Amino acid sequence: MKSKFTIGIHGAILLLVLFQDATAQINESDTMKLQLQLSLTGSYQKGNVEILTILSRNEFLIRLFPNWVFKTQISSLYTEFSDKKIDNNIFSRSALYYKPQQRVFGYFSAFVSTNYRRKIQFRYFINSGPTWQAIRSKVIVVKLSANLVYESTLFTDSVYNESSYNGSERISLWRSTFYIGGWAFALQGRFRMNYEFFWQPALDNNNNYRTQLDVGFNYPIWKGLGFNVVYIYSHENVVVEGIKKDDRILTFGLSYLLRKK
Repeated sequence: MKSKFTIGIHGAILLLVLFQDATAQINESDTMKLQLQLSLTGSYQKGNVEILTILSRNEFLIRLFPNWVFKTQISSLYTEFSDKKIDNNIFSRSALYYKPQQRVFGYFSAFVSTNYRRKIQFRYFINSGPTWQAIRSKVIVVKLSANLVYESTLFTDSVYNESSYNGSERISLWRSTFYIGGWAFALQGRFRMNYEFFWQPALDNNNNYRTQLDVGFNYPIWKGLGFNVVYIYSHENVVVEGIKKDDRILTFGLSYLLRKK
C-alpha cells in the first residue's frame, strides 16, 4: 500500500511539472523589474521498493525595457523505481511580451518538452497572439487570449489511437488556442485562487485536440514562502496506442518567490 501511494505522489509531481503554470506566481503584467522563483525537491525510499525522485522548477522574469518583458521557465523531473527509469522529462518555455501592463497586449512564446511516460521523445511549438485583460482590479483579474500554434512532436512509437497518423513517429501540425485565465484574492489579499483553461484544436483534423483546466490556491506563510494546492485535469485526444487520454490530479506543496522593484 505504501509503495502504491508513493508512486501516485510521483505521478502527481510529473503532471504538475508538465502541465504547468497553474501554481506560477510570476505575473508578466506586474511592474516589477525582476522576479525569480526557485524550487528543488527530491525523495528517496529504500526497503521493499527503491524509489528516487528529483524535481526542479525555475522561473525568471526581467523587464528589459519599459514596454518589453522576458519570462522563462525550466522544469525537470527524474524518477527511478527499483533501478528502472520511470521519468526523465524536461519542459522549457520562454515568452516575450509587449506592453503587458496594458489592457490588450501581444506576445511571442516558444516551448520545448520531453515526456518519457507518454513516449514523447521531443516536442516543440511556437505561438503568438493577443491577450485581453477583460477584468483587471486589485482583487480579480480575468485574461482572454487566442493564438495560432505550430507544433511538432517526435514520438518513440508510430502506432496511435487515431489511425490516420500511423506509420510516422513525427506529427507536425497547426493548432489554434483559446484561453481564459486569471486569479482572485480574499482575506485582505493573503489568499489567492488562480485558474487557467485552454482548448487547442488542430486546424486539419477535428479529432486532434487537447484541453486542460488548472485551479490553484495559494496562502503565504512567511517572507515569500507559501503553501499551495493545485487541481489539474488534462485531455489529449491523439496519443500513442495504449496511453490514456485523460489525467486528473490533486497535489500540494511549497513555493518561494523573490521580487525586486
